[in-house]
Amino acid sequence: MLANVDIVIAGGGMVGVSLALQLDALLPPDISIVLVEGFFLPDPEASDATEYHPSFDARSTALSYSSRLIYERMQVWDALQSWLCPIESIHVSSRGRFGSAVMKAQEYDWTALGYVVENAWLGRSLLQALYRRDRVQICSPAKVTAVEASEAGVRLGLDGPERLSQLDAGLLLVADGSDSGLRQQLGVAVSEKSYGQHALVANVSFAEPHGGCAYERFTPDGPLALLPLLPADDANRCGLVWTLPPAEAQQLLACPQDEFLQALQMRFGYRLGRLQQVGERSTYGLSLLQANEQVRQGVVVMGNAAHALHPVAGQGFNLALRDVAELGRVLCEGLAAGLPVGDVGMLQRYQQRQSADQYKTIQLSDRLPGLFMHQDPLLGLGRDLALSGLDILPGLKREFVRHAAGVAGPGGGLHG
Repeated sequence: MLANVDIVIAGGGMVGVSLALQLDALLPPDISIVLVEGFFLPDPEASDATEYHPSFDARSTALSYSSRLIYERMQVWDALQSWLCPIESIHVSSRGRFGSAVMKAQEYDWTALGYVVENAWLGRSLLQALYRRDRVQICSPAKVTAVEASEAGVRLGLDGPERLSQLDAGLLLVADGSDSGLRQQLGVAVSEKSYGQHALVANVSFAEPHGGCAYERFTPDGPLALLPLLPADDANRCGLVWTLPPAEAQQLLACPQDEFLQALQMRFGYRLGRLQQVGERSTYGLSLLQANEQVRQGVVVMGNAAHALHPVAGQGFNLALRDVAELGRVLCEGLAAGLPVGDVGMLQRYQQRQSADQYKTIQLSDRLPGLFMHQDPLLGLGRDLALSGLDILPGLKREFVRHAAGVAGPGGGLHG
């Protein structure tokens, strides 16, 4: 491995690998790129490979329409096709209230409003594409243990099997997750807001097929989302993300399957018939985390290290991917103008371009759960009318869908 490189990506999860693919697709071939990942990244071509990176666990990711456009431009979308379940419609409702709305892809001449893919297969497809292109040097397992400013940009200390223990780079892209050790080493402060809730995540099956419909059901305890998944062993599967008070989440995590299914059936109802089975359950605490500084000379903080969102709108990874796309464009423009890869003015231009998208997406994810959990009857009536109004007013509904799909305005992935 070279001791001096242009760009180092710290973190080989879905954001880090997507970053590597984007930069490989856009930047000149003489720009050297290294991906450093603390966990072993196995050969995704291995026939017996069933476990990949811990980021690619049993959970699923909802990819927005803008994410499809971004992956198409990276030329990796076709490889994902076999593992995608299209979201053809979205049903939004509030438990115990009359308001509801249904959004359908055909109303906007789209093939789908979004797509659901299990993280294991998304990770495998992205890694396959990265290995096949053979441009990005992959240093795994290895970890960036130290970072300091240098004349060239940043000087990194490495801990791993490689003989190289020090690396000089023009630009460091920090993509090592919400608990980012590098962010802390860099002295980047974060603002964190706890929601006092946990998300319970599992795959469940119903008696009736989902028909490509995603459900977002708001309850007094928090939102409940069911995402359509491809069938497995003839089971009509959905991915569940259930927001709950911590004590109830722990009780439902540990209870017998029949008790769990009964509780979920009571909250969701019988739109898809009777619940039949639940897979492995897991929970995690919910909070909004934002880095107070995303760019500085030679450094950009990306993905969950920059902003970790409430899962209610399913926009965390999609926002990160729009950040990835915009950073690639800005770096491409800056290099063509003769700027060094870590130029702070160029990196600030990236942040300025993405600031509106980040603000709107974060505000939506932050405010939506509280709006539907509020018990005020007048506010409840307003919510019902607003949901019903989405079906009555096509213009309002279209704008809502465009924001949810990540294609409303700059940063939305539609521009070149």
